Amino acid sequence: MEPTTLTTERLTLGTFRPEDAAEVHAICQDPDIQRWTTVPSPYGIQDAEFFLNRVVPDGWRNDTEYSFSVRLREGGPILAAVALHNPRAGGWEIGFWTAKEHRGRGYMTESVLALARWAFTDLACTRLEWRAEVGNTGSRATAEKAGFRIEGVLRSALPNKGVLRDTWVGGLLPSDLGLPSPLPYLPAPRPEA
Repeated sequence: MEPTTLTTERLTLGTFRPEDAAEVHAICQDPDIQRWTTVPSPYGIQDAEFFLNRVVPDGWRNDTEYSFSVRLREGGPILAAVALHNPRAGGWEIGFWTAKEHRGRGYMTESVLALARWAFTDLACTRLEWRAEVGNTGSRATAEKAGFRIEGVLRSALPNKGVLRDTWVGGLLPSDLGLPSPLPYLPAPRPEA
């Protein structure tokens, strides 16, 4: 797939460019991003260059990961990153981070909703999954604000810096956003009380 651009009321979600290396490197020096995401730690300029010159273009070319930088519509610095990755059986997983100085303004919730709508309409996604290490309350708050239902804890499900960690998992369905699903959904019967 060719990279695409999505817009919201305040934001533009576009592809990263090689010239973003210094900015991505600076953002990823944040200890919280290094702690709660799977970016390398320490995070060197070569890590940013590898991400921008290999991971991003290869993901789009191979239809395995669609990474977006998030900026204000009028331009300016990178506020955040959001991506869809690991397609399986019609579902995709979403991941994201927000630059420290731009947290708490709703940019990521807005970005997640824009990417979810795109996934459900343009990619025929049947389910969007969110995962984060147990304890990453900022990521969980964003997921819940975007409508994800927290479905449980997966034990030993997230390898991060050489350690397996327990992971929260949540799901978002097209119907949660008032959109049709490409396939009918038959929920499991609820047990009688």
